[in-house]
Amino acid sequence: MATDLDFARYVQDQLSDLGKIDVNKMFGEYGVYLDGKIIALLCDNVFYLKRTTEVVPYLREILEAPPYQGGKPTFVIEQLDDREYLQEIVKVTYDALPQPKPKTPRKSKRKT
Repeated sequence: MATDLDFARYVQDQLSDLGKIDVNKMFGEYGVYLDGKIIALLCDNVFYLKRTTEVVPYLREILEAPPYQGGKPTFVIEQLDDREYLQEIVKVTYDALPQPKPKTPRKSKRKT
C-alpha cells in the first residue's frame, strides 16, 4: 500500500511552522524536506524520521524499522497528532543533519 496524498498533506501541514516543507513523490512514496534538506520518508502512511543520535533524548519511544525492504532502519514516529512534539523532533533532526551537497548542472546531450 502506497502513502496517500491526504496523509502526505497532513504531515506537511503539521510541520509547516518550521519553514519550507516540501513533500515530494519518490518511487511511489514521499520524501519530506525542510528548507531543502530531506528529514523523513513517508511509506505506507508511516512517518520515518532520519536517524540521528541528537534526537534520541527527545523521542518518547524508540521504534525503528526500515521504510522499505532493504532500507536502513529509521525512527518510526506514531505521534503525528502532537504538533509541538513532531516539530521539536524534526527540528532537532534537521539541525543534526548535514547540508545537502550542491547539485552539479547536467551536461546537455544535444549534439551541435
